[in-house]
Amino acid sequence: MAEIETKAGQNQKRPPVVVVLGHVDHGKTTLIDHIRKTKVAEKEAGGITQHIGAYQIEHQGKTITILDTPGHEAFSAIRSRGAKVADIAILVIAAEEGLKPQTKEAIRHIKEAGIPFIAAFNKMDKPEAKPVMVKQQLAEAEVFVEGYGGQVPVVEISAKTGKGVDELLELVLLSAELEDLKTDTGQKAGGVVIESHLDQKRGVVATLLVLEGNLKVGDFVVSGGALAKIKMMEDFAGKNISEALPSQPVLTLGWSQAPDVGQPFEAVATKEEAEKKASQSVGAEPVLFIKESGPQKENKKILNLVFKADAQSSLEALSEAIKNIGSEEVAYNVVGYGIGNIKDNDVRTAVNGQGMVYGFYVDTEKSSKRLAEKEKVKIKTFKIIYELVEELRKDLSDLLEPEIKILPLGRLKVLKTFKTGSNYQIIGGKVTSGYAERGALIDVLRNGAKLVSGRLAELQHNKENTDEVKEGLEAGIRFEGPAEIKEGDLLEIYKKEIIKKSI
Repeated sequence: MAEIETKAGQNQKRPPVVVVLGHVDHGKTTLIDHIRKTKVAEKEAGGITQHIGAYQIEHQGKTITILDTPGHEAFSAIRSRGAKVADIAILVIAAEEGLKPQTKEAIRHIKEAGIPFIAAFNKMDKPEAKPVMVKQQLAEAEVFVEGYGGQVPVVEISAKTGKGVDELLELVLLSAELEDLKTDTGQKAGGVVIESHLDQKRGVVATLLVLEGNLKVGDFVVSGGALAKIKMMEDFAGKNISEALPSQPVLTLGWSQAPDVGQPFEAVATKEEAEKKASQSVGAEPVLFIKESGPQKENKKILNLVFKADAQSSLEALSEAIKNIGSEEVAYNVVGYGIGNIKDNDVRTAVNGQGMVYGFYVDTEKSSKRLAEKEKVKIKTFKIIYELVEELRKDLSDLLEPEIKILPLGRLKVLKTFKTGSNYQIIGGKVTSGYAERGALIDVLRNGAKLVSGRLAELQHNKENTDEVKEGLEAGIRFEGPAEIKEGDLLEIYKKEIIKKSI
């Protein structure tokens, strides 16, 4: 890692903290993985054995902290507690697809957080990439990039090949210089909790992002109703350290209970002070899991879910992360939730609700696995919050009725009928516009009105089988459908494209 100024005092520079946001499948995870694999020193990369929610890289001799939580719901869950967790955002947009619903939601989160951001146009290695289109769409979303009347920098990248990634990191460092990120390393340590869970062997483990001061082993720390005397710290590569510096993510042990994700933490002088602050923070338990997500509407399709997690704080983080997932057509409904491993009763609850079980940092009892197989209940377990969020989006999207798009191909005028069966006809005609294609669908029109529909099963031109007959040519057709076609009828030839919808 690059050297960071550690001398106590005011106005010491600190590395920027970067969050990567964007629509699902636009390349957030690929970009984060590429940066980690190419920019983390080999000896440190080899030590990364678990996900702690953030890591640090070195570029041009300077350190950058990257939050490894690309789902914007996770970022939102942290922000919802008032913690300014990131200094700079990278908005990843697939250049061949442009802005999608989650892109627009990510833009809203960035604007609400009030942090500068860089637009990274990804998948530029694809021939269908349209960067000009994306710039126009951003302008429509009131994001004005450089060259389009604004100051938001754009960099064209391929997370897959790595092209443009160095330029992107240079822009991050430039933005950090402009932000002039400083801290007072002489003050008590403070920051935000970015992940926490119950480890079966080590007890409660919490990843803290230090934003001010230096955190040391032996410090007393309080976060909401949770407190700790830090008995051990590890950096993102799993190496034991005795001190964590500003902007550094660190895994900590010694907690009385799992602190809430997104909750600020602070170091205090004594155990008594920590206990006092923690007791003052304990209030009513939050309301978990709204009953039904998305706008209220009749005939909505509902996915019933049971949630199990390792700690109350995890349930709260999940509840916050998924609360806005849903649409006018589909929604989730939580029929049960709790702390601890997935047990038989959880499976039975899912059976009664015809739903599935989601687990976060928990295991499934052997008997419960057998019961789930017998009752055909799906159990899905996760260790990363944004993976759970994106899986829920996919499961809800599977409930959506696909969109059927009609693609007109051409028209054929019937000149003669040759053979008629119980549910087919052999006919001849001339393609008057477009083209006829084997396997296409047909609407039969008579006097401008639709008579019957069917399928173009076989197609011939000059008595030879073919896949396509163009405008102006004659064709022989085997029409599969009600045998009612007469000379003079008009055949409208088209295809249906089934488009899977997503939320």
